Amino acid sequence: MKIPERKRPLAPKADTRALLLAAAAVEFNTQGFSGTDTNRIARAAGFAPQTFYRHYADKTEIFIRVYEQWQEDERRKIASAMRAEPGSTGQARAVATTLIAGHREWAFFRRSLRQLAVEDDRVRAARAASRRAQLDALSQKLAPSTWAARVGALLTVERLCDAAAEAETDDLGIDPADWTAVVAGAIDRLRGA
Repeated sequence: MKIPERKRPLAPKADTRALLLAAAAVEFNTQGFSGTDTNRIARAAGFAPQTFYRHYADKTEIFIRVYEQWQEDERRKIASAMRAEPGSTGQARAVATTLIAGHREWAFFRRSLRQLAVEDDRVRAARAASRRAQLDALSQKLAPSTWAARVGALLTVERLCDAAAEAETDDLGIDPADWTAVVAGAIDRLRGA
């Protein structure tokens, strides 16, 4: 009896997790959370469907991991934008441009994120933890204000970027450069500038 050849050599566990995570990111950002399943993610990564459950408990867990990875990537891009532009005004505009681009690139994923944060306690907790981490990272740079004011400023920036990503600003005839300036102003308020 001939043993069939494997299509893919066995990958180390960390590589398998990374490949599944990368495939999940693409699937969630093109199909949405509801439009994909664990079998589709596994197949897109090049694995048999049962491989998924050796590395992730369920679709929600990998969705949260994709969100955490997206957040880390966004923080790196923001830091890079801030280093590239000296001065508060230039930095705020560079960060606004970076955030809007990131929200546009991940618009479908973020749509699922907003919905799941309302429907799923695990996603809601992950989103709250991410927001707290963002505010904690900024805390030394923020002007003294109440926690509620800081949260309000962060949520404002988020919503403004999502409005651009979802083309709501286009629907209202707003010039993209003008909207970037609006987002930059909200970032300045968040930073206490």
